Amino acid sequence: MRKAILAAGLAAGLAACTAIPEIEPIPGSITYGGQPATKLTKAPAGSVLHHRLDDEYGHPAEETYIIQPDRSLRLVRREQIVDPN
Repeated sequence: MRKAILAAGLAAGLAACTAIPEIEPIPGSITYGGQPATKLTKAPAGSVLHHRLDDEYGHPAEETYIIQPDRSLRLVRREQIVDPN
């Protein structure tokens, strides 16, 4: 019985670790308000696209997108750009 409970707890813990949280687009994001009207036709699916913008707090940030097989963009990361000066 204890092994079954331990196995269930371990499985739940591992499932939580592999879940990737969804990043919501903000004003200035390429996908804010939906996918762009034009499709990226020359870049292959799986390509990475970077976009610089000001985040919701006015700080410079960079977003990373991945081109999906249906030519849509998936936002996978947003990172604040820190000025080294």
